[in-house]
Amino acid sequence: MSAERWADAVQRAVVRVGQASAWLTVFLVLTTFLVVVLRYFFSIGFIWLQEVSVYLHALVFLLGAGYTLACDEHVRVDVFYRRLSDAARRRVDVIGTVLFLIPTVAVIGWMSIDYVLRAWIDREASSQTGGLPYPFVPLLKTAILVAVVLLALQAFAWLLRRGGVVKAES
Repeated sequence: MSAERWADAVQRAVVRVGQASAWLTVFLVLTTFLVVVLRYFFSIGFIWLQEVSVYLHALVFLLGAGYTLACDEHVRVDVFYRRLSDAARRRVDVIGTVLFLIPTVAVIGWMSIDYVLRAWIDREASSQTGGLPYPFVPLLKTAILVAVVLLALQAFAWLLRRGGVVKAES
């Protein structure tokens, strides 16, 4: 597979995951609304429902990070960047990816492996009475590694594109 086809395939996969995770925001809004209505109008609270809301929030960010990079919508300090030429922007993108993004993703991945494995081995569940049972905690922690893989793959596809090796897909 050529570098261009690989970068396109990675980007398509990352974008699909990101678009699918965007639908989680609908459920996030609904669960948050339900928590508020139940608590403030009926004085009823469910810990598991509050945890679902928190988990959905985490999943939106974790699974959407690679998508944000794929769409070039990530946060950057734009004070000088916007004034640069396209060639200079590409250089900044490549340097930033190599010096900051890839090492950060690698450290997060490395530091998360034991954290995720321990959750599965210990059959971790919510520490709150009435919270979510096993396997929800390990699944959420596994999403950290999924995010790392998606970000790493997208970072390499991004490098191929921004480094001028591959022309961006239209």
